[in-house]
Amino acid sequence: MTSEVGYGSTPSSDGPVSDWQTDFDHADSAYNRNAPEIWDELRSQCPVAHSERYGGAWLPVTHEHVREIAYDTDNFTSLQVVVTKSRIDPSLAPVGTAPPISSDPPFHKHARKLLLAPFRPDQIAPWEDEVRAICRQRIGDFGDIEPGETVIDAATQYAQHIPPAVISRMLGFPPEDDEKFRGFIHAVLEQVNLDPEVRRETFVDLDAYLDEQIEDHRAHPRDDLTSYLLNAQIGDQQLSHEHVRGSIALLLIAGIDTTWSAIGSSLWHLAQNPADVDRLRAEPELMTFALEEFLRAYAPVTMARLVRDDYDFHGRSMKAGEWVLLPFPAANRDPEFIDNADKFTIDRKENRHSAFGLGIHRCLGSNLARLELRVAIEEFVARFDSFELADPDAVRWSLGQIRGPRELPIRIN
Repeated sequence: MTSEVGYGSTPSSDGPVSDWQTDFDHADSAYNRNAPEIWDELRSQCPVAHSERYGGAWLPVTHEHVREIAYDTDNFTSLQVVVTKSRIDPSLAPVGTAPPISSDPPFHKHARKLLLAPFRPDQIAPWEDEVRAICRQRIGDFGDIEPGETVIDAATQYAQHIPPAVISRMLGFPPEDDEKFRGFIHAVLEQVNLDPEVRRETFVDLDAYLDEQIEDHRAHPRDDLTSYLLNAQIGDQQLSHEHVRGSIALLLIAGIDTTWSAIGSSLWHLAQNPADVDRLRAEPELMTFALEEFLRAYAPVTMARLVRDDYDFHGRSMKAGEWVLLPFPAANRDPEFIDNADKFTIDRKENRHSAFGLGIHRCLGSNLARLELRVAIEEFVARFDSFELADPDAVRWSLGQIRGPRELPIRIN
């Protein structure tokens, strides 16, 4: 299978994929659009694909293999979790550039502990009214709806506005900067196969923006996440400026793209499955199970690790410095791990999904993500009795390690 056969999409800037087993590229636009089919094919062939792109990269697609690597902090380092054409200076370990996601043990434990408290369930629950108000405002901004005629983009007009509005409020950043956040996310997470010097310009801009916000908080402290980090300590030491900035970058980027992708994918599913919409309306209690199934079936996040030293992984000779992608969405769809893995079952009772990752880096913002996803779906379904994809072929999926629709035209009926 190649990126040119049966997909009708644009190949990556490094040329078309010749074979997903030996030449995969997650930044090829065919990948996220057809990921479940690609993973199924690879499981029957590999099940650990390899590519020479990005200086060497591996792609395991079974739950067993993804889990094993995610928990193995001895042979795989988290110093860099987004696959690009360049490598970060190894002297930055074990802290990394965006702690705790880029941190290795033993430092990781301390950096993670700092952020667990503000994301506890009792700290996130009070945000529900704010999230609901944001969703209703976005829906109100659609304007007059003409049933059967009006087409809205549920990605660009709805899903992509909710997480930026929430996290900017939590960080104490200007709400008018939401558009900047979307630009940073596109550059950092999607333009991964650009020349390293070109990518570096994006990080210079991002760092400059965050430095400005941090200095404003130093001068005008307030009750928000940014001031919390500025006051935080590890042992008896204040966090370095670089640590504060890196953690804020993590919250800003990882907390936005992952959740808006999950919202968009869930609406993409519902637009094609009116029976599931009807059940959500008739059985509100079903949302408890439906939410976890949306997360399992349309998990957005693939993380990466770097091979620490040459390592034999089940007969695959991984070289030091090569990338290993951890596609948690593929793990969730492994038929050896879960029954009827390829089917969306809205009332699935047993659901041990890995949407929030596995191992020491399991997403610490999962409570916030669940809240935003649930409220976004509830408000959309409550407002529109019937909706469908306006043109399935017009849906455009993301590039890179976060999977979700970037353009999602939906007709309101």
